[in-house]
Amino acid sequence: MCLAVPGKILNIEETDPLMRSGKVDFGGIIKEVNLAYVPEAETGSYVLVHAGFAINVIDEEQAGLVFECLRKMDETGGTGANG
Repeated sequence: MCLAVPGKILNIEETDPLMRSGKVDFGGIIKEVNLAYVPEAETGSYVLVHAGFAINVIDEEQAGLVFECLRKMDETGGTGANG
């Protein structure tokens, strides 16, 4: 199973179009991410990231839904059970 996690692009560095990268905020954890697959992404955009590569741009509402699901999983110990 693959998992892509949403994050918000804080800045973009474009030294070369194939090496486009940026700092992405994952709820307080900031990582360097390859942005070559999402040339349309801009600072402030939300992206889905898998294995260090942004693979899709999503809107803030979609990102919020994923963050909410992850929060609920954390509260239940990852089981999806309610207690």
